[in-house]
Amino acid sequence: MILIFVCLYLLIQLFIALAVSRTIKSESDFFLAGKKLPTWLLSFSLFASWFGAETTIGTSGAVFSEGLAGSRADPFGYSLCLFLLGLLLTTKLWEGGYTTLADFFRERFDYRIEKLAILIIVPSTLLWGAAQMRAFGQVVTSMTDWNLNQTLWIAFAFVTLYTLLGGLLGDIITDLIQGIMIALGLVTLMYFVLKADIDFVAWWEKLPAERLSFQKSDESLWQRMDRWCIPILGSLVTQELISRVLSAKSKSVARNSAYISGVIYLVFGSIPVLLGLMGPELMGSLNHNEDFIITLAQKYLPSFAFVIFAGALISAILATIDSILLSASALVSHNILVPLFKFKTEKQKIISARVMIVLSALVCVVIAFSSDSIYQLVEVASSFGTAGILVATLCGLHFKTGGSVSALLALIAGIIVLPIAEFGFGWPAPFMITLATSFGCYLLGIAISSLRVTNA
Repeated sequence: MILIFVCLYLLIQLFIALAVSRTIKSESDFFLAGKKLPTWLLSFSLFASWFGAETTIGTSGAVFSEGLAGSRADPFGYSLCLFLLGLLLTTKLWEGGYTTLADFFRERFDYRIEKLAILIIVPSTLLWGAAQMRAFGQVVTSMTDWNLNQTLWIAFAFVTLYTLLGGLLGDIITDLIQGIMIALGLVTLMYFVLKADIDFVAWWEKLPAERLSFQKSDESLWQRMDRWCIPILGSLVTQELISRVLSAKSKSVARNSAYISGVIYLVFGSIPVLLGLMGPELMGSLNHNEDFIITLAQKYLPSFAFVIFAGALISAILATIDSILLSASALVSHNILVPLFKFKTEKQKIISARVMIVLSALVCVVIAFSSDSIYQLVEVASSFGTAGILVATLCGLHFKTGGSVSALLALIAGIIVLPIAEFGFGWPAPFMITLATSFGCYLLGIAISSLRVTNA
């Protein structure tokens, strides 16, 4: 029954994507949904696209194992990230009328900075996509007798077809369905868990204090601050979020949608965290922590309710994967292939975009095969080169001074300093050090440019 429902659910997704594909006439339609999204639809889309595998599977498993110290990213870090998106980025980026984040780098700095930014953003994006692919495979594996290798290829085939047909508009429409499914599934699981034989008040009173602490026993203040900064700041400037901001019908819609989505994320993202805290009381111990929430659902949910929950998990994953594939495709196709091959017609541009979706999905599934952990992939994706991108974007948007030299130095620092700080010297706050260095390099670039002008 569960497998039949899942197949029907996936077919509905494909039907929606196929219907939307008939309305796509231009590259803007494909990547930005015609720039006409209202607040309610955009809010759900931001929530659904951000509420991925790490929130449901990775976070619940980490909290089950280590308490709140196991995962500070969800829901607190990523909710604050969405609030900062509305506060710092939405208005100015929407006013720029860009198609991708790389367009901003080209206009604000130059084409060389545009290409360097793409080389940094795309690998991070694909690592994030690999985490979602792996989560999709694990969910389907848990409900069938297929192995993970088989389900990863199924994920690749389905998500690729689904995304290349509907573009961002198909993504947005199904995000609404997926957002509802996510909320319904998590609430259903929480209801049946609380309805079971657990005394919530008694459990809360005897819950060990260390499971409610955000601090690990061997963790310094700098390490704690660094782990908070990665989800809040490291995920702030991403093409997945920016594409939705640019698709809003007005700058106020873009800003308000970011705030609303942050609230929605905080509410429903708290449920996997609470279930993870209750995990030892409910489940005892597990060999693999990332199996926790699926095993919990199988234990406590009746068949019909587990069907809802399975649909919710798949919804959370799908809503993130298609956004990732569209983001990678937009950056490579729109900013590299279209100008390189001088594509003129909208048909050529759309074909280029769809080819890149297939190639991006293939890279994601290959990375997923080579990784052992969803959460590990997410943490690497959130910190890889993102400090330089964040500094160059925020300074470029809000500072009138600073040109290509500043951006170049900041981006290079973002790539080089993090691995040196973390693996070379073992410093306790490598991401924060990288942020500070990137900002310092941006200011250094301003000074260098001023000296050039003075000497000229």
